[in-house]
Amino acid sequence: MIRFFSAIGLSFVLLLSYATSHAQFRIEVSGVGLTQVPVVIMPFKGQEALPQKISEIIKADLERSGQFRVINTPAGVFDESSRPELSSMRQAGADAFASGSVSKLADGRFDVRYRLWDVVKGQDLGGQSFAVSLTNLRLAAHRVADDIYEKLTGDKGAFSTSIAYVTKSGQRFQLWVADADGENAQSALASPEPIISPAWSPDGNQLAYVSFESRKPVVYVHNVSTGKRRLIANFKGSNSAPAWSPDGKTLALTLSRDGGSQLFLLPATGGEPRRLIQSPSIDTEPVFSPDGKQIYFVSDRGGSPQIYRVTVTGQGLERITFTGTYNISPAISQDGRWLAYISRVGSAFKLHLMNLTDGTVSAISDSSADESPSFSPNGKMMVYATQQQGREALMTSTLDGKVKARLSGQQGDIREPHWGPFFKQ
Repeated sequence: MIRFFSAIGLSFVLLLSYATSHAQFRIEVSGVGLTQVPVVIMPFKGQEALPQKISEIIKADLERSGQFRVINTPAGVFDESSRPELSSMRQAGADAFASGSVSKLADGRFDVRYRLWDVVKGQDLGGQSFAVSLTNLRLAAHRVADDIYEKLTGDKGAFSTSIAYVTKSGQRFQLWVADADGENAQSALASPEPIISPAWSPDGNQLAYVSFESRKPVVYVHNVSTGKRRLIANFKGSNSAPAWSPDGKTLALTLSRDGGSQLFLLPATGGEPRRLIQSPSIDTEPVFSPDGKQIYFVSDRGGSPQIYRVTVTGQGLERITFTGTYNISPAISQDGRWLAYISRVGSAFKLHLMNLTDGTVSAISDSSADESPSFSPNGKMMVYATQQQGREALMTSTLDGKVKARLSGQQGDIREPHWGPFFKQ
């Protein structure tokens, strides 16, 4: 793994290594959160005939969030119209109870229904229904999990969102879009040359990424639904590390057109970039603050890679990270409260989390080769790349680091995850 500097002066993000990967994942949840809601998720009536078990997908989503503890289901068959015996559920230790059904409609679609009960208060919390195709059964399950999550925590669920990541198989690079649990992966792009640094647009319709197919790094914007793409940055030298502004109108990126690696702002429609800072240092990996007024980035201006912050007008430069001598790969939560980044600790590279309100820092991972952190759109989880037991893997983690889920490729390694936004309705 090549880090911040290289012999030819490119940003370290241009030179990440890759390995063989497979599009599917398996989820292994580890750890126990301090406070978890005990919930019963009954097998959905009619799901036995389906290739995807709705209730199992919901359970996995809720457990991965760290907010829930799924307890054993009672005997009997329940659906969304059933009223459970709440007193016995309470005695079994449940605070909430969900049941539902899935049935095939005359047009070939599937009707997925569910209802949620507050066992403690004895209240019917309502439910939802979806008419979906066979290929969207997983999405319906994720939406049920989102609804349960929101009703029981007050926060919006992010299980029905998507992640993007990159793989390499032989000499073939692929950009994938998958469900937030890593399943249902669809190839967005394949190339014989490296593809790196995927970044979602705020509306979830586009991905910016760096491609080496021109024998140098250039930035494309890819329409996820149509598969069409456009070249957005092919200036002299390297073009790398794209990041979208919250309004989707601007891309921040690193260009070497004027010598060195410097930060520029470029209209998302293309055109002439504007240099953000005049500096002889290496500046790279820009990310916008949620309000769009500031940009966080990595610079060696202090002698080693650290994370800095500056306004979009290039004013008010300030250093953010002071713990450790090597801090890279900033990511900002949607509420602007948290900064995730990778810090070198000895010879290990570990995921860290900073509270931007008071500056306190916590080490999140116990692994030693972490990369590319990205927040879920509700700011309650992170996804990142790492190595475990000699293999590359994607991990999700709660913000306290107590509950992690390994999303590991069945036949190889996966790199460069980026968690997409809530989809616009």
